[in-house]
Amino acid sequence: MSVSPPSPASPPGHGRAPHDEGPSPAPVASPRHDGRIGRTGRTEGTAGPGDDSGRLPPPRAPLDAQTWREVAHLLLNLPMDIVGFVYVSVWVYCGAVLSVTVVGLPLLVLGLVGCRRLGTVERARARKLLRVRIEEPTPIRRRVHGGFFPWLWAGLKDPVGWRHALYSGVRLPWGVTTFTVTLVALVVAWPVLPWLARGLSHVDRAMVRTLLSPSDELEKRIAELESDRRTVTDTASADLRRIERDLHDGAQARLVALAMELGLAKEKLLEDPQTAAKMVDEAHDEVKLALAELRDLARGIHPAILTDRGLGPALSNLAARCTVPTTITVDLTTRPAPAIEGIAYFTTSELLQNTSKHSHATHATVDVWHTDHHLLIQVADNGRGGATTDHGTGLAGLAERLDSVDGLLLIDSPTGGPTTITARLPWRDPTP
Repeated sequence: MSVSPPSPASPPGHGRAPHDEGPSPAPVASPRHDGRIGRTGRTEGTAGPGDDSGRLPPPRAPLDAQTWREVAHLLLNLPMDIVGFVYVSVWVYCGAVLSVTVVGLPLLVLGLVGCRRLGTVERARARKLLRVRIEEPTPIRRRVHGGFFPWLWAGLKDPVGWRHALYSGVRLPWGVTTFTVTLVALVVAWPVLPWLARGLSHVDRAMVRTLLSPSDELEKRIAELESDRRTVTDTASADLRRIERDLHDGAQARLVALAMELGLAKEKLLEDPQTAAKMVDEAHDEVKLALAELRDLARGIHPAILTDRGLGPALSNLAARCTVPTTITVDLTTRPAPAIEGIAYFTTSELLQNTSKHSHATHATVDVWHTDHHLLIQVADNGRGGATTDHGTGLAGLAERLDSVDGLLLIDSPTGGPTTITARLPWRDPTP
């Protein structure tokens, strides 16, 4: 059977057997897409005067900003290390020679203080050029009442100063190496300079982190305790001012008014006994109010029920005065130390006050329990939520006060509620 030829309207290959590999018609060259020369008279790929595709890209720097900062740090290593090496060499030589005299050991201490200053400069240089942020070490404690020899001993055993001295003393060969290698690479091997500078600067970063950082966790703990001490001092001062203000504006004013009323009643006792008796009754009411204010003030300092009966009854009494219905659950087999017990009471009191003022809740719960090393307090409500420690709120101050005793405040309060706030305090058994 013969195959009829394809019609002129059919595309090339239509009506041909699937495995027929005859020559295909050559495509017709288009003047606009000819790879050689088109009708426009220019070679394809060559941009004309108005063709935007032929614009050159803007020039780009071969090295980025961080690479230049690392190169600057590596080049500065040599002059900085020369200064540090000369300082440490002269200091150690003079201190060792003069150590047999009365000025040798004080000279060593002063030299360690100078090494700390050099370390401060090096940390600033690393922070600026290498983007390495190292915390500043704790300064040497000044012993005001210790005298000369305690100051001398504290300075000689300063680990931070000795590590800073080691850093300045051993870096001169490294400074010469980095300066030479970086300078040569900058001139003749700049294509590999970014990788070279990054590798050398990583060694500098390791040295800074190892020798110029705070000594250990103990030093960090000292810094935390100093901050906590300031917080406790500020809190105690604020409490004293509050007590003084409450006494001056409350009970003291009522007692002054009471003394004046009793003086007037005494003058009218013989002339007008009925008026005097009425004034004595009013003075009696003032005495009751003054006693109530003094009782509230004493409760704000340390409630008697907390001392006599413990945390559970004290919190129940606190919940009874809360404007939001509150359920108290206390699961404690023993009482903690009085200081921890008082902090737990006032923490719960402040949290319930925030619930009453800001939450718009209809019910709240307080759960207190004890783990192996912590006393946990959880206050929850079904209010509108949104509680946060931002913007200097009362919760921020409460978190700082808890942190001053190694406590922790955790807040889970999404917008719309509910709110759950957990306070964690260290557990301490009462002393016998």
